[in-house]
Amino acid sequence: MKINDTQRIGAYRAYQNNNEVRPGSQTGPKRKDQVQISEEAKELLGAQGAQSAERAERIESLKQEVSTGTYHVDTSKLAEKMLPFFRPIPPQE
Repeated sequence: MKINDTQRIGAYRAYQNNNEVRPGSQTGPKRKDQVQISEEAKELLGAQGAQSAERAERIESLKQEVSTGTYHVDTSKLAEKMLPFFRPIPPQE
């Protein structure tokens, strides 16, 4: 069996030359990625910022309750929230 290394190098060069010259390729500066945020999203972010002070205060009070051991979980509310996940699915006909 004869192995000819020059053929493999020639195939690589052909591939490289083919990649360098592509039809429709840009010769100028490349485009950069851009992100545009819609006006609706900006409004939502603004509304979230207004509530952040209230939220931070609520989180801080919850942290204090948990650290002092006075935080109480209402088990009936917890059970109501979990109930839809445990109801059996009716059989399909």
